[in-house]
Amino acid sequence: MFSATAACPLLRFRSLPFGCYISPSRSYRQRRPIDCIRVLAMAGSSTSAAPHRHTNRLASEHSPYLLQHAHNPVDWYPWGEEAFENARKRNVPIFLSIGYSTCHWCHVMEVESFESKEIAKMLNEWFVSIKVDREERPDVDKVYMTYVSALYGGGGWPLSVFLSPNLKPLMGGTYFPPDDNYGRPGFKTVLRKVKEAWETKCEMLERGGTLAIEQLSEALSAAAKSTKLSDELAQASLKTCSQQLASSYDPKFGGFGSAPKFPRPVEVCLLLYESKKLMENGRQSEANKNMQMICNTLQCMARGGIHDHIGGGFHRYSVDECWHVPHFEKMLYDQGQVANVYLDTFSITRDTFYASITRDVLDYLRREMIGDAGEIYSAEDADSAEHHGASRKKEGAFYVWTSQEVEELLGEYANLFKDHYYIKPSGNCDLSRMSDPHNEFKGKNVLIEREDIPSMASKWGKSVDEYCHIMAECCKKLFDVRSKRPRPHLDDKVIVSWNGLAVSSFARASRILRTEPKGTKYYFPVVGCDPNEYLEVAEKAASFIRRNLYDLSTQRLQHSFRNGPSKAPGFLDDYAFLINGLLDLYEFGGKIDWLSWAIELQATQDKLFLDREGGGYYNTPGEDPSVLLRIKEDHDGAEPSGNSVAAINLIRLSSIISGARSEDYRRTAEHLLAVFEMRLKDQGIAVPLMCCAADMLAVQSRKQVVLVGDKASAEFDDMVAAVFASYDPNRTVIQIDRSSKEEMEFWENCNPNIARMAKSTVEDKQAVAHVCQDFVCSPPVTDPDALRALLGKA
Repeated sequence: MFSATAACPLLRFRSLPFGCYISPSRSYRQRRPIDCIRVLAMAGSSTSAAPHRHTNRLASEHSPYLLQHAHNPVDWYPWGEEAFENARKRNVPIFLSIGYSTCHWCHVMEVESFESKEIAKMLNEWFVSIKVDREERPDVDKVYMTYVSALYGGGGWPLSVFLSPNLKPLMGGTYFPPDDNYGRPGFKTVLRKVKEAWETKCEMLERGGTLAIEQLSEALSAAAKSTKLSDELAQASLKTCSQQLASSYDPKFGGFGSAPKFPRPVEVCLLLYESKKLMENGRQSEANKNMQMICNTLQCMARGGIHDHIGGGFHRYSVDECWHVPHFEKMLYDQGQVANVYLDTFSITRDTFYASITRDVLDYLRREMIGDAGEIYSAEDADSAEHHGASRKKEGAFYVWTSQEVEELLGEYANLFKDHYYIKPSGNCDLSRMSDPHNEFKGKNVLIEREDIPSMASKWGKSVDEYCHIMAECCKKLFDVRSKRPRPHLDDKVIVSWNGLAVSSFARASRILRTEPKGTKYYFPVVGCDPNEYLEVAEKAASFIRRNLYDLSTQRLQHSFRNGPSKAPGFLDDYAFLINGLLDLYEFGGKIDWLSWAIELQATQDKLFLDREGGGYYNTPGEDPSVLLRIKEDHDGAEPSGNSVAAINLIRLSSIISGARSEDYRRTAEHLLAVFEMRLKDQGIAVPLMCCAADMLAVQSRKQVVLVGDKASAEFDDMVAAVFASYDPNRTVIQIDRSSKEEMEFWENCNPNIARMAKSTVEDKQAVAHVCQDFVCSPPVTDPDALRALLGKA
C-alpha cells in the first residue's frame, strides 16, 4: 500500500485545483473532479514577434511543447543524462515540469512563473530544471503522475514534481500560482521550502522517494494468481460495470457523473456491447434501457457546446453538466473514439443522425488535422488571440461569437440562427453555475442546440430540409469568417497510438457508412463524400507510420514523429492501438498486408512488453534506466488502456489464425485478464473495455464471415457492405481473393482451413460468403440481401 506520509514526510504542499485533468475514474481518485475553476484573467502566451531575450537547450528539440519554452529565462534541459549528471554534480534537486502544447493551464503557469525573471533565478540557482512533453514521453509522465495522484488523490497538467538527483520523487503537484493565494502556497514558497528541506534533510527525503517508488512498483506490477478468469466472473464484470454506469447516469443531460463531463467513449462501448448481447438473449427491454442512455448521451453531446457546430469535431471536455461550455482543445484520441461510438450507434439504430456526426468528426480531421503525407496530427490548442496583433491569447477565442457578429453576418436569417443556438447579447454561458463562474465569457456565446432540428423547423414554419439548408448556409458563413481569425496552435506531432485509433475509425466508417439510406442528405460542415475516401485516409496514415516510424530490420516502432522520428521507443499503447487499427483496416478494407503487419507487431509486442510469468503487458520496454516504474496499466479513461486493447486484439487474432499460434494468443489473453481479476470484480467502471474483452473471451465461438471472390468487383464490395450492415463485436471478417498467390500462401501458412474453404468455393461467382460459428458453416451465400438476413438471424 502506498504511504504518502512515508514517501514525503517533510513536504506536503497542495497545488491549486486548476489544471488540465487526467480523465476520471482512476482507482486512486474521486469519480469526478469537484470543480473546474477557470483562471480569473487569462494570461496566455504572447503572440508578438519581438526578438527573444533568452534561449535555452529546448531550442534544439522537435517537440512543439518544448519549443514553446525554448525562450524562457529558465535554464531548461530536456529529459536526459546531461540534466541528471548536472544535478548529481551540483548535488541539487531536479524540478520536473510535464505538460503538452495544447494545455491551457500549462500556458498559464508558463506566463506567470517560467517567464518571470525572479522565479527563473530561483530555479536556475537552486535546481536543475527539466521539461517533458507528456505526449512525447508518456513513460516518464506515467511514473510521476502516478506518484502525485497516489499522494494527493488526483492529478493533471502541468505536472510539477521535485526529484532527487537519482530521479526519486520528493514532492509534487500540478499548477502552482507564483504567489501564495487561496490559502495555498505559491510557487516561490514551494521552491524555498524544497531548497531548505534538501539542504537540511536530503537523506530523509531520498529515503522517502525510494520507498514511494518501491511501494508503487509493488502495487502496479501485480501478477495473476491463476492463468485465466472464470466464465462467471467474465460475464459478471460486464453486468457490474453496466450497473455502475447506470447508477451514475444523468437522465437530464446524458453522460455519467457530474461536471466536468468527459466524452469517455469506452463507457458507451460497454453499453453498446451489452445491448447487443441482451438483444441476442431476448432481453429487449433491458437492451432498450441501455440504448436510451446511449442515445440521450450522444444526442446531448452533439447538440452541446462540446461539439464544434461550425467546424466539426469535439472539444476535450465540458466544464458544466449540460455539455455547454467546453475546455476548447481538440485531441486526436478523442475524435477517433467518438467517431466510432456514433458509428456503432448508427449500426444499431439506423438513425442517420449518428452517421452524420461520425462524418462531421472525420471530415474535421480530414480538413484540419492531416498532413501532406497522410500523417494525422495530435491536437489543436484551446487558446488563441482574439484578433490579429493581440499580445495575449484567451481560451475559446477562436470558437465564441457575439450576438452582434451573428447579426451582421447572417442578415435575414440572424434571428433564426440565434434562436437555434441560444445566442444572446449578454452571452449564453448561463445554463449552469459551472459554465462561467468568473464571467470570462460575458457577452460571448458558445453555440448550443437546446432543441432538436424537427422541433425548431416546426417552430419557424419550415420543412426540416429547408431549415437544415438555411442552417448549413449560416454555418458556412461563420466558418469562412472564423477561418480568418488567428488560429489556435496546431500540435503537428504524429503519435503512433493516436493514429492507430484514427485509422480504426476511418477504416470502419468506409464500410459501415455505405449502409446509409440512398438519398441521405448532408449539411455543412459534413462533406458527404464517398465512404471509400475514408479508407484511403486510413491507409495513408498507416503507410506513413510504416515508412517513418517502423524499423523493418528490428520490427520495432518509434513512438512519435515531428521533423523525424522521436528518440522515444514505441510503448505498449503504440503497438496495441496500431494493431487494432490494422486489424480493422484488414477486416473492412481487405488488404492482406495490413493483417501481416499486425501479426508482426503482435510478436514484437509480446517480446518487449509481455510478462510471461505473471501475465499482462507492461507499459514500457524496460530498457531506459531513467524510467523508474514499469506499470501494467488497466484504466480505460479518455484513452483505453493498452492491456484492454491488447486483450481484444489477441482474441481477434486467435479467431483469424489457426493452430498453435491461435491457442497461444488465447492463452495470453486469458492470463492477461487474470492479472486484473480483482479490478474486474470490484471496479468494473474503471475498466469498461476490459470488461468487454473478458466477455468476448468467454464467448465459446466467434462468428466468422469468410468472403471469397474478386475484391476489385462491385459484387464483392456489396457483400462487404452487407456484412457490416449490422453491429456485432463478436464477429471476424476474412476477405480472400483466390486469384492472389500472396493471399493463398498466407492462408495456407496461417489457417489452412480458410485456404481450403477458398479453394472449394465455386469459381463462377464474383463474391461468395461463408458464415461459420460453433464449427458449423452455413451454405454459401452470393446475394447481399440474403447475407444480411443470414447475419441477422445468427
